[in-house]
Amino acid sequence: MILKSFMLILLAATLIKAQIYTQKDKEICKSKFKLAVEKKLEKEPIGDVIVAIGKSFLGTNYVAHTLEKGKTETLVIDLTGLDCTTFLENALTFARCIKEGKTTFKDYEKELTKIRYRNGIIDQYPSRLHYFSDWIYNNEQKGIVKNVSKEIGSEPIKFDVDFMTTHPDSYVQLKDDPKFIPIIRKQEEAINKRTYYYIPKDTVAKVEDKIKSGDLIAITSNVKGLDINHVGIAVRMDDGRIHFMHAPDVGYKVQITPEPLADYLTKFSKDTGIIVLRALEPKKSDGNK
Repeated sequence: MILKSFMLILLAATLIKAQIYTQKDKEICKSKFKLAVEKKLEKEPIGDVIVAIGKSFLGTNYVAHTLEKGKTETLVIDLTGLDCTTFLENALTFARCIKEGKTTFKDYEKELTKIRYRNGIIDQYPSRLHYFSDWIYNNEQKGIVKNVSKEIGSEPIKFDVDFMTTHPDSYVQLKDDPKFIPIIRKQEEAINKRTYYYIPKDTVAKVEDKIKSGDLIAITSNVKGLDINHVGIAVRMDDGRIHFMHAPDVGYKVQITPEPLADYLTKFSKDTGIIVLRALEPKKSDGNK
């Protein structure tokens, strides 16, 4: 009986540690859902909801390595500081929750887990979708986004990723647990077998009329071993052009580029083009079950 009670306590403690967040994160989450109610965002197309939520993060500090906390893979929530991927993930997560009519913190946790992890399941470090090309593939499989680059006007591209397994010392979890390296290597091999579609940066201006506000943008890379350099959200501004809302880098805050996306891309030689993802409309729930 004592052993059974101990096991129940241990299980409860494990479940509590399954997420990492602060009271401030819960307050920010509540404020996003309050904003949605005030603006009646649930009635808007999901792309417009993504933009509205993204804009509500403008001015938020860029913070690197926000997900690398603890030795055990857990759902990390940090809404006080964002990197480019967590900014995009959170805008998409909140938008999906709002459209589904699921607006509790628990709903948000569940949706974020679904988006961030392979098949929506947390199962140690390799279950997180580390390479954004893998994030694209898995979230297409889950019916969350669609790569619309091909229909906009694109070229095929194949990645040759191996950065994580050739630089394991750059990742605390791989350095501490080398047993994960072969698993990550298999994931890299799977990515490298796929054909993706992207829009070369010198043609983005010609097709930007087909990019919608709220589309998710992944900037492709020519850096050896990598696939994607940066991600963010497309926003059509008053000038009629598509600009880029993103979390830029350390020392900066979430912002919208003053120049159109096509011009922004020309500033970086390592950026080769973009993959355009369109969030799919989720089904509205009958309640917060």
